[in-house]
Amino acid sequence: MVRVPDPDDQLSLPGIARAEARKAKPPVEKKLFERAAVDPVAQVLVDLPLAHLDRPFDYAVPATMADTALPGTRVKVPFAGQAVDGFVLARIAESEHPGRLQPLRRAVSAEPVLAPEIAELVGDVAARYAGTRSDVLRLAVPARHATTEKADSVPAGTVPPPDLAAWSTYEGSAALAGLAAGESPRLVWTVGPGDDGIELLADAAVATASAGRGALVCLPDVRDVARLDKALVQRLGKGRHVVLTADAGPAKRYAAFLAVARGAVRIVIGTRAAAFAPVHDLGLVAIWDDGDDLYAEPRAPYPHTREVLLLRAQRAETAVLLAAHARSVEAEYLVRSAWATSVALPRDEVRRRAAVSVTGDSDLDLARDPRARSSRLPKEVFEVLREALTVGPVLVQTPRAGYATRLACESCRTPASCPACHGPLRIGAAQAPPSCTWCGTVATGWSCPECGGRGLRAPVLGDRRTAEELGRAFPSIPVQTSSAERIIDRVRARPGIVVATPGAEPPAEGGYAAVVLLDTWLLLARSDLRAEEEALRRWLNAAALVGSTADRPGRVVAVGDPARGSLQALVRWDPAGFAQREIAERQEAHLPPASRVATLTGPAELLEGALAVLQLPAGAEVLGPVEVGDGSEEQRYVVRVPRTAGAQLSAALVALQASRSARKEQHLRVDVDPVTLG
Repeated sequence: MVRVPDPDDQLSLPGIARAEARKAKPPVEKKLFERAAVDPVAQVLVDLPLAHLDRPFDYAVPATMADTALPGTRVKVPFAGQAVDGFVLARIAESEHPGRLQPLRRAVSAEPVLAPEIAELVGDVAARYAGTRSDVLRLAVPARHATTEKADSVPAGTVPPPDLAAWSTYEGSAALAGLAAGESPRLVWTVGPGDDGIELLADAAVATASAGRGALVCLPDVRDVARLDKALVQRLGKGRHVVLTADAGPAKRYAAFLAVARGAVRIVIGTRAAAFAPVHDLGLVAIWDDGDDLYAEPRAPYPHTREVLLLRAQRAETAVLLAAHARSVEAEYLVRSAWATSVALPRDEVRRRAAVSVTGDSDLDLARDPRARSSRLPKEVFEVLREALTVGPVLVQTPRAGYATRLACESCRTPASCPACHGPLRIGAAQAPPSCTWCGTVATGWSCPECGGRGLRAPVLGDRRTAEELGRAFPSIPVQTSSAERIIDRVRARPGIVVATPGAEPPAEGGYAAVVLLDTWLLLARSDLRAEEEALRRWLNAAALVGSTADRPGRVVAVGDPARGSLQALVRWDPAGFAQREIAERQEAHLPPASRVATLTGPAELLEGALAVLQLPAGAEVLGPVEVGDGSEEQRYVVRVPRTAGAQLSAALVALQASRSARKEQHLRVDVDPVTLG
């Protein structure tokens, strides 16, 4: 440990020189510090965003703060002539530094909010993602709300064991049942069609809590959190669990955090903000649909919730549950390496529940309907809709919200652009003229610059236009839309059509009579490493909402090219097999998860200098540079190393950032294992 200020810190913050000058003055109230009876030194993690200062500092504890500046509490400390926030990590008898230590300036609160295991996790995450502990602490500990801190947290009491009958149909369910016995299995659970994964996760959390252990469940968005919240209330009543989300408001979020930190509640659910919750006696970390990109933290150091939970589980030796209808490549990699066990439905049970077909581009489809290839709604889709609507509701998934989101020349198919700013044209509603998506200019007199044509066609249609077409085709059937603008909570078990965008599909009572997936080519057209994986995830999430009866599986129809591997995996309902093939292809190409990658983004001249001093591990490759593509002058390099050298790569990046920070050089964005390389 070092005293404050360190001589090296003169390059870090303004005001250091003034602090050093004041250091020569006689100490004030020296006797006050001598009266600190027990462990008079506090090791403090100071809230400084500078990489070269990312370490604890030793401070003297005044006698007046001896009973309040305890491990885990918030304090104010002098640093570079300023009062800076910090957290006490530990109290020790004496510092390793022989000089006089500066005293703590103020004990902000006696409430311990940084548990030792969370402090260790913060260090693990910072090291894994080449960031600073200060940045990770902002994600882990919510802002203080003094009034809330004064209220008591009421203990929730014991939790009764749940009914686990719904698990019995899954291969590997015995390992799931081990949660109620206090065991710690590590499982990757592929939830089958017709099953509500949120309900099954509620049972897993209750089973863990019934064994006297804590449970932490992360979900991608507040809609999923609300569903799990409702499921837990139905099983346990109110007050037995807490919800942690970033948008809950400072008072409500801090009250939930304190209930967990004080040990009053041991079941925590929430979005990525809940991953650091200080659950007592943690026995299970679980995540729903870990492939969702909402789990990628947009703030430095950009950790992924799944990886945070895995780091936490490995350190605490807890049970792990990755549950989803699809299977991410990272989850399958855990199974492939024997770190986790796969749990899934038997093949015959999947076939009994769902029958999936692809239409629109095969020889058989063209023989039945010569216009199938060019038709957005082939004949088979109408037949399935007509039959299913006699039984119950139907879900139609379309990738885009809006009306006609892209326009092109009717004659030569050239994309239509705005004559003022060259932005893409769209039609926002029926009978509305085309307008620019960038500047809003109405293009009433548009003509094609290539062929002079004045007609427009819409190669990409949104949910409102799709609902309009289906409303004309089935005039007696009610049609609803569900998208980010307005999401339907639930659909009643009666004939009707729901047109929804990916992620906004509402569940139906008893399941949908049929599910139709339109414009599959649009999801596959993304120029991204995860395009097919993400497309399959969205299709399976929608298809899993289909219902079935004892004598009839639910019908799922996708409109697209049946030769695509992702659509073949959908037909077979084989997300694990698809993930295995993705891993094999990425291993050949040296791409994640078989390799560890990091991106460095910044001005070209700074990147060149940084790469020249970066101490990369053996086998590292540097790819690039490429233009960022957002109109800036920044570039991006990709650094790729074997997976076994991942920790060395992160350590080298930490050293680089610390060196640049000490020299007051401009910050470079470092992103370890980004969700996308695009």
